[in-house]
Amino acid sequence: MKKASGRVSAYGTVDELNAVVGIARATKLDSLSEEVLSHVQVDLFTLGAELACVPGKEDKLGMTLLDETDAARLEKAIDEAEVGLAPLKHFVLPGGSPQAAALHLARTVCRRAEREVLSIERDDAPARNEVVIYLNRLSDLLFTLARRANKEAGVDDVPWIPRKR
Repeated sequence: MKKASGRVSAYGTVDELNAVVGIARATKLDSLSEEVLSHVQVDLFTLGAELACVPGKEDKLGMTLLDETDAARLEKAIDEAEVGLAPLKHFVLPGGSPQAAALHLARTVCRRAEREVLSIERDDAPARNEVVIYLNRLSDLLFTLARRANKEAGVDDVPWIPRKR
């Protein structure tokens, strides 16, 4: 595989995402976030290995790939993390507490990873749909965990108020 291929870029971004999730975990998150993200880091290594594999040879990896149960686990974690959060009325600016800022950074890297995985379809054998769904759910989870981190730190989310004309 060429280093400039979309597939190499995608699994490199998944690796970067895993590192940023590690940074977020190093900021001392609450126990729910810590537990969920420890599983996410293992998932991201699995996902990266799949993307790095020659398409069609994934069975040679000798491991279970991500499937719909992994995305469902993220959905459940989103529901748990939302408990006690105020309903959103506006977009929120990334930041607040150091924990939330790190989680927002992870979210943006996750969104980029999702875009890059989707771009593989144009140049190469497409990634499995389960991979795309997982990354999509993960970005939502990271957003929710960022809001939770701000609440835990006693820091209000800052709403984005569009500029008036």
